Amino acid sequence: MKSDTKRDIWRMVHAERAALVEDLARLEPEQWDTPSLCAGWTVHDVAAHLVDTALTTRTGFVAGLVRARFDFDLQNRRGVERRRGDSPEETLARLRRVVSRTSTPPASLDTRLVEEVVHGEDIRRVVGLERVYPQEAVARALRLQVRTPASFGGAKEMVAAVRLTATDAGLSIGEGPEAAGPALSLLLAVSGRRVALGELDGPGVAALTEPAA
Repeated sequence: MKSDTKRDIWRMVHAERAALVEDLARLEPEQWDTPSLCAGWTVHDVAAHLVDTALTTRTGFVAGLVRARFDFDLQNRRGVERRRGDSPEETLARLRRVVSRTSTPPASLDTRLVEEVVHGEDIRRVVGLERVYPQEAVARALRLQVRTPASFGGAKEMVAAVRLTATDAGLSIGEGPEAAGPALSLLLAVSGRRVALGELDGPGVAALTEPAA
């Protein structure tokens, strides 16, 4: 990856973090306890997770995964517990402090965009907030998700025989029955957010409702 591309990606990541900080600052305290679109996590939990992922380093990720006996879910739960403040204000302050960080686990840098966009929607959609995301950020996140195996949080197997068409981005990925709609809705759907399925059309949508074989 060229250095200018890295800078562009980090610029988008930092912009999304900053935008989410602004949105979270608008919430009432009780809204932080709202169940998010990320199963089992509240808005507060998702915010804490984003603090944890922003602080994650390559060596720290590997060490944490070993301690969790290679259980990604356990590793994530521990991260939430570690970074969740005693109050929304404390967690928000922690998130604000990591907005400009550039540390990352040993994975594609586009995973940082998946984290910020998908989890941003996990929060915004349940508290009635909206954001118009940069098209490039959503498209890069979508491309990464469809080539990443389910074992690593992606949707490669799920979309193996589906053509995803982003009607607002001039983007088409894959072959087979078509699932068409906004790029953001496609990204959420392949990331397991079933609420987005109603925003898609075409015979390929059915394949997105079932777990990968």
